[in-house]
Amino acid sequence: MNQIRAEAARPRCDVFWNNEILNTLRLKSEDLLQPCQPAQAAHYPAQYRDPEGYWYGLAARARVIIVNTDLVAAENLPTSIGDLADARWRGQAGIAKPLFGTTASHVACLFALLGEDEAKRLLGTYRANDIRIVAGNKTCAEMVGNGRLALGLTDTDDAVIELEAGHPVRIVFPDGAAEQMGTLLLPNTLAVVKGAPHPAAAEKLIDYLLSPAVEAHLAQGRSAQIPLHPQTSAQSRVCRLTDLRPMPVDFAEAARQFSAAAAYIEAEFLE
Repeated sequence: MNQIRAEAARPRCDVFWNNEILNTLRLKSEDLLQPCQPAQAAHYPAQYRDPEGYWYGLAARARVIIVNTDLVAAENLPTSIGDLADARWRGQAGIAKPLFGTTASHVACLFALLGEDEAKRLLGTYRANDIRIVAGNKTCAEMVGNGRLALGLTDTDDAVIELEAGHPVRIVFPDGAAEQMGTLLLPNTLAVVKGAPHPAAAEKLIDYLLSPAVEAHLAQGRSAQIPLHPQTSAQSRVCRLTDLRPMPVDFAEAARQFSAAAAYIEAEFLE
């Protein structure tokens, strides 16, 4: 992202493939992307493509709770991200430092969906419950897998590694009930850099990457990404899109909330 900013006067890159979404939208707001209209984009859900053609989402990861089944009984499994504030898990629940990566994006999405006050209230319950702040999502998943944490908030690509390694873990897709907020899906994004030296080739590449075949490769790969193209026959090892109730987040609003969310985290959550 910073390299695209630095090269704005003379771009070298044609296509930006980002493994999350909000920083792509921030580049759009800085006028560093240009629109394109790949044919495959029409197949994707409207939530995961820009109405103006500046970015397209594919191959999502879900934000999930990974649970150590030796430490958490089946009857006590969490069902919501709010359950990380349950007193029974005081000091035993973890999240990655929410200033970076998908955890920072998750916080911004909460600000957009719930409103600033309610998002701060939720995060405040985490802090009051002595939630453990760890280096990253992978570290959080590993700490649950080896029993150093009872449960943690992470991404499906990190959680599935622990599951397939044979560790005593279970993946919970949180907030899936009708009265809950839904499970957050964060897609990869594809965009053409403004002033790209090969714009026609860039659009052709994006059209190829949005194909069912590429979605299938990403679903079957180590990260088990969740296809968003409805014609993809392969499915992720973690779940099918149709099994989930996705969070109805406005990603553009989340991108606008990103700086305010980060300022809150740095000033009050991490102090």
